[in-house]
Amino acid sequence: MKKTSVFLSLLAAPVLLVAQTGGLDPAAIVKPLSDQWTSYSGDMSGKRFSALKLINTNTVKNLSLKWVSTGITSACGPDGTGQANAAPAGGGFGGGFGGRGGGGGAAAPIIVGGLGTGEANNCGPARFGGGILFVDNIIYASAPDNVWAIDSRDGSVLWHYYWKSRGGTSLQTRGLGMWHNYIFFELHDDWAVCLDAKTGKEVWKKEISSFDEQYFSSNAPMVVGNHIIIGTGNDTDRPAYIKSLDPETGNEQWRLYSTAQNAGEPGVETWASLDAARHGGGTSWIPGSYDPDTHLYLFGTGNPTPAYTGGRGDGDNLYTGCLLAVNVDTGKMVWYFATSPHDTHDWDSTQTPILTDAMFGGKMRKLVLMATRNGYFYVLDRVTGEHLITSKLGMVNNYASDVSPTSALHLNKRGEVQRNPNKDATIAGSLVNNDVLNYPPATFSPDTGLFYVHEQNNLRIDYLMDPDARGSMGLGGTGGGASLSWPTNIDAIDYNTGKVVWRHEVSGSVGLLSTAGGVLFLSDAQSLVAWEAKTGKPLWHAQIGGLSAPPETFMLDGKQVVLAATGTGLYMFQLN
Repeated sequence: MKKTSVFLSLLAAPVLLVAQTGGLDPAAIVKPLSDQWTSYSGDMSGKRFSALKLINTNTVKNLSLKWVSTGITSACGPDGTGQANAAPAGGGFGGGFGGRGGGGGAAAPIIVGGLGTGEANNCGPARFGGGILFVDNIIYASAPDNVWAIDSRDGSVLWHYYWKSRGGTSLQTRGLGMWHNYIFFELHDDWAVCLDAKTGKEVWKKEISSFDEQYFSSNAPMVVGNHIIIGTGNDTDRPAYIKSLDPETGNEQWRLYSTAQNAGEPGVETWASLDAARHGGGTSWIPGSYDPDTHLYLFGTGNPTPAYTGGRGDGDNLYTGCLLAVNVDTGKMVWYFATSPHDTHDWDSTQTPILTDAMFGGKMRKLVLMATRNGYFYVLDRVTGEHLITSKLGMVNNYASDVSPTSALHLNKRGEVQRNPNKDATIAGSLVNNDVLNYPPATFSPDTGLFYVHEQNNLRIDYLMDPDARGSMGLGGTGGGASLSWPTNIDAIDYNTGKVVWRHEVSGSVGLLSTAGGVLFLSDAQSLVAWEAKTGKPLWHAQIGGLSAPPETFMLDGKQVVLAATGTGLYMFQLN
C-alpha cells in the first residue's frame, strides 16, 4: 500500500458561518441507519444496514401495502406541463390516496429551471433512481431532470422541480443530498442545483463541468459537514475529477483530479506521457462513503481512457481503477489502492465502499470492504489502506487468471489484481468474462458478518477493431462477438476470509438492503423480495414489478415501513 501526496488544484475558500438551521442536521447523516434515510446509502458508512428490528424474520410475512403512487410523472415542455402531474392511483390500502394533486385537491406546484427548451426532456411515468431520502416524514425522490417532495403518509406530491435539459448523455440518476433545509441534485447537462426543501424553489445553481466537452453528471451529492461532494462523468478523454462545494453558496472549495495534470505530480510516471495522464479518465459517477473519525471520504474511480487499446504505456495508469481515501477538509489524497491497475476491460472501480469496525485477525480493525466490476472482493484497513484480503467472485471470471476460473490469483505485492494480457482484446478475438458486478450497491450486515452483492456470469469474445489509440479514444476501438451466460446470483461473502458462504440465483439486481431484524431485501424478477440474511431462505415477496432503485426502510408514525420504487411508481409497505 502506497501513500502519496496530493495531485489536485486546491481552491481556497473562506469558511462561512452556517445560516441554515432546522431540517436535516449534517451530524445526523453520519449516524447509523435507523429511523430516517438521509443519504444515498442511508447513512455515510455505505453498509445499507438498518438497525430497525420490528420487521424481522418472523414478522416480515405480515407486510402489506400501505399505499401506492403510480401517477407521478416526469415533466417536459417549456413549462413542465407536457404531461400532467397526476394523482396517486387506486384507493384504500389503509393509508389512503388522493390528497395533493388528486382526489379533488390542488395540483402540486411545478418549479421550472434549466437552460434548455424542454424538447430534450422525456415525459412519462417517473423512474425513480438512486438514493431516495426520507427526512421529517417527507420523501425526496428523483428521476433524470426531476425532483419531487412526497408526503410519506399517502404518497401525494407536495412540490415538483423540473429542469429543462440541453440534452447530451442521459443516464439514471443516483439520487439526492440534503443539508439542513437544502436539497442538492446533479443534472446530466452538468449543473448542480440547490433547492429549498420546503418549496422546491432554486436557491443556487453552479456549473459542474463543460457540457460542450461531453461531460455528464448523474452522481448523488454527498453531504459531509459543510462540504457537498460531487462527481462528473465523461466517456471521451477529458480530465476526471470530484470537487467540493460550499452548501450555502455553491462556490467550489477544492477539486481533486483522478490523474496527474502537471509534470512531477504523483502517478504521472505510470503513464506513457503527461498528455496521456491529463486525458486519462478515471471518472467518479457513484457516491462514496465517509469515516467521521478520520475525516476520510472513500470513493472509487472509473476506467482509464482510451479504455481498451494502447497509448497509455505499460504502467498502472494511476489513479484510474482505484479506491481513493481523501481528507474532506483539504481535498488531499491520503492513500490509494488499485483494484484494476492498467485496466483494459472498462472495469470501473466506482462501486460504493462499505465501512465497518469489526474483528479481523483477532483484533478490532477499521475496515473498508469493496467488490468491484472486475469480480474481486477486497478488505483493507481504511485508516492506512493496508491490504488484508483479495478474493475472486464469479463462476467464469478469467480476466486475471488462466482459462480455469479456479486458477490461482495473479496479485502483486500490494494485493492488487494483475490482469492476464492474453485476455486483452485482440484482432483474432479473446474469450474473457463480462462485468461480474456493476452499479447496484452491496450491503453488509454486522450481525451475520456477511457482505451481500450481486454476481453476473458471462463470457464474451473481445475483438480489437482499431489498434491505434488515436482512433479509439474513450470506449472505442473494440467489438464484441458471441457470448455465453450463466445465472445471476446474490453472493453472501464472509468478510474474514473472502469466501462465498452461499449464493442464490436471482433475475437481475438493483441493490440490496439488510436489517438488524435478520432480513435481506432485494429485487428479483418482477417482485420485491425478502430473504433470511443468514441463509438466503425466501421469506416474503410482493409482485409489484422490477425495482428501479434499492429498497429502503425507516420509521413512520411509530411503524417500520419499507419503500420500493419501480418503473411505474412508489410502493410503501408496513406491518399488518
